[in-house]
Amino acid sequence: MSGVLIIGGGLAAVRTAEQLRRNDYTDPITIVGAEIHPPYDRPPLSKQLLRGEVDDVALKPAGFYDDNGIGLRLGRAAWAVDVTAHTVTLADGEVLGYDQLVIATGLVPNRIEAGDLDGVFVLRSYDDCVALRERAAGARRAVVIGAGFIGCEVSASLRGAGVPVVLVEPQPTPLAAVLGEQVGALITRLHRDEGVDVRTGMGVRSVSGADGVESVTLSDGSVVAADLVVVGIGSRPACDWLAGSGIAVADGVVCDEAGRTSAPDVWAIGDVASWRDPAGGQARVEHWSNVAEQAKTMVSAMLGSALPRAGVPYFWSDQYDVKIQCLGHPQAGDTVHLAEDDGRRFVAYYERDGVLVAVVGAGVPEKVRSARGKIAAGAAIADVLVPA
Repeated sequence: MSGVLIIGGGLAAVRTAEQLRRNDYTDPITIVGAEIHPPYDRPPLSKQLLRGEVDDVALKPAGFYDDNGIGLRLGRAAWAVDVTAHTVTLADGEVLGYDQLVIATGLVPNRIEAGDLDGVFVLRSYDDCVALRERAAGARRAVVIGAGFIGCEVSASLRGAGVPVVLVEPQPTPLAAVLGEQVGALITRLHRDEGVDVRTGMGVRSVSGADGVESVTLSDGSVVAADLVVVGIGSRPACDWLAGSGIAVADGVVCDEAGRTSAPDVWAIGDVASWRDPAGGQARVEHWSNVAEQAKTMVSAMLGSALPRAGVPYFWSDQYDVKIQCLGHPQAGDTVHLAEDDGRRFVAYYERDGVLVAVVGAGVPEKVRSARGKIAAGAAIADVLVPA
C-alpha cells in the first residue's frame, strides 16, 4: 500500500490530495502532519482567530478525508527520508513507504534570544494563536517585532482589541522589502492613523523581564515597557529532516518548474519549495493563493499530463477594515505610480522597463481585478495610466 505520501499537514498537502483525486488518481494518499490538528487555514491566525471571531479554521469538513480515501496521520513528525528505498521514517520510528513523495512541510518561524520568556510569542500554529489570544486579553502594552505581513496583521488585530501597540521594523517602512518604500509609507500611515506607534529603521537589542516580559530595549537605546511581545521576523523552510537524504536544499527544497526535486519520485510544494521561475532562477513564494496553482502544475506533471498555463500571482492582507491586494510580481526597485489615494484607500501601479508588472490596491478590489489581464499581457505602463 504505498501510493502518494505527503509530509506536511497544511494547505499544500490538502490541495495536492484534492488535485490527485480530481485527476482520477485511485491509489492510496496519506498525509502526515506534525500537529495534532487536522489541516487548517493559516491566514485567519493573525486575524479572525486572533480576534476571537472564529474558532474553527479547518480547511475541510471532518468527513472529507474518509470520503476521498485520504489517510491522516496527525501528531507525527517526519524524521528522515531514504530516496533509494522510497521510505520515510517518522520521529516515533515508524517507516512508511511511498511511490511518490510530496514535501509540504512549510516554514519554521525565526525566534529571538529570550524567546522562552513568558509573554514572548511567535505566530505560526493554531496553538500559538490560541495562547497569544489568551495573553492579549489582559495585555497592557504590546511590542510587535517585524512589520512584514504577520507583524502588520497582528498589530491591527491587537489594536482592534484595544491593546496599545509599538511596531518595530529595521527597514525604512513596513513591507518595504515586498512592496517598496513608497507603498510601505502608505501602510505606515494606515497603522499610525489607527494609533500604532510605528518605529522604523529600528532593531531590538534585548527583551527583558523577571517572571515574564517587562520591557524591550531598542537599537537606539530606548526602552519600551511591554507585557506582550510578538516576534514576526520571518521564517525558514522546514528542511532539517532532509539532511543526508541527497535531496538538494538551498533556501528551501530545490525544484524544477513543476515541483520535481533532485531525487526521483520526490516533489515539493508550498512555502518549503523553491521552484524554478520563468527567468531561470529559483524562488519560494509564501502566499496562500500560490499553492493552488502549484498543486495543479505538480499533479499534472506527476500524472504525466500537460502542464496548465501559469496565472498572474495574487496575494492579500487584511489590516483593520482595509483589504490590501496585490497582483503580479512587485519588486522594491520598481517605479511606482500612485494613481489613486484618498488618505486610506489607494491603488499603485508598478512599472519595470516600461511595462506594468504589478498592481497593489488598498480597499479598491475592482481596480486590482481590472489590472489582471493587462499584467498578463505585459501592457505598457503608458497605456495603463492614460487609457486609449
